[in-house]
Amino acid sequence: MLSDKSTVCPINLLDIANNKRGAKAAIVNAGKKLPMLSIIDSVKEKLITPVLIGDEIEIKKTAEDLKFDISDFEIINEPVENNTAKVAAKLAGDGKVKIIVKGHIHTDVLMKEVLLRKYNLIGKKRLSHIWHMTLEKEDKPLIITDGALNVNPNVKTKMHILKNVVDFCHRIKISKPKVSILSATEEVLDSMQSSLDAKEICELAEKESLNADIFGPLAFDNSVSKKSAEIKGIKNIVAGDADVLLVPNVETGNALVKMMIYFMGACAAGVVIGGKVPVVITSRSDDATARLASIAAAVVALD
Repeated sequence: MLSDKSTVCPINLLDIANNKRGAKAAIVNAGKKLPMLSIIDSVKEKLITPVLIGDEIEIKKTAEDLKFDISDFEIINEPVENNTAKVAAKLAGDGKVKIIVKGHIHTDVLMKEVLLRKYNLIGKKRLSHIWHMTLEKEDKPLIITDGALNVNPNVKTKMHILKNVVDFCHRIKISKPKVSILSATEEVLDSMQSSLDAKEICELAEKESLNADIFGPLAFDNSVSKKSAEIKGIKNIVAGDADVLLVPNVETGNALVKMMIYFMGACAAGVVIGGKVPVVITSRSDDATARLASIAAAVVALD
C-alpha cells in the first residue's frame, strides 16, 4: 500500500517564488546532510541566500562532502544545537533574515524561541501552519491547515488559521479560495464540537467579508468529491471542490498529510505563517524535494 512514487516539486510554487527570490534565510543547525541538500537545491533555484548557523567545522565538512561551494555565504559558528535557534530568532527579530528554516533541530526547540516576545516576531495574528499538497508538477494544490502547530484550536484560533490560509491562497493566485471547515459530518451536532465550531466559523467569516468561499461542517468525502456531495444533496460551491481543508485539530491534519505522503507520494510543502517571518519546520524524515518546496512556500509567503 505504501507508495514508491518519487516526489516532485510543484511548478506553481517555484514560479511564484522566483518573483521574490534571493531573500536571506537563516538555516538553523545547518551542518547535517539533508538540510544541506535542501539548501543546495534552493540556491540552484535562486530562492534564498542562506545564512548557515551551526558548528562551522561540521558545516564546512558537509558542504565539502557534497561538493557545495559555500564560500559566498555567511556562516555563524554556534556548536550548541539548541542555541542555533536563539541565533536565528535574533537575526529575524533584527531584520537581518527574512525566513527561518529548520535544519537538524527539534521543532519544539525552534518554535519555543520564535514565540518569545523579546524577538518581536509575533504580531496581532496567531501563527499557524499550512501544508501545500501536490502529487504532480502541475497539480492544483490542496491546502491543509493546521496540521503541525495549533494542537486543539478553539474558534478564535481557527479564525486566525482561516485568515492566514486565505492570505496564503491569494499569494499562490487562488483569488477566491474554497475553504471546507472539516468535521466528520455535514450535520451540526451538539455531540460533535468540530461541527459546532464549523457553523460558528462560517457565521463569523460572513461578517468579516473574507475574500473566500467558506462552508462547513463538511466531512472529508463531501469536501473533495463532487459525486459524494451530490449524493448527499449538499449544494454549495465548496462541496466537492475545496482548495483548503481547515481541520479540527492537529491529529486530523497530521494524519491526512502523512497519508498523502506515504500512500500517494505527495509533495508536502509546509510553512508557518502569520508572523514577521515565515518559518519552515520540515520533519527530519522529509526528503530534499519536500524541503525545497517548503522553502519555496516560505518565499511565497513573504510580504
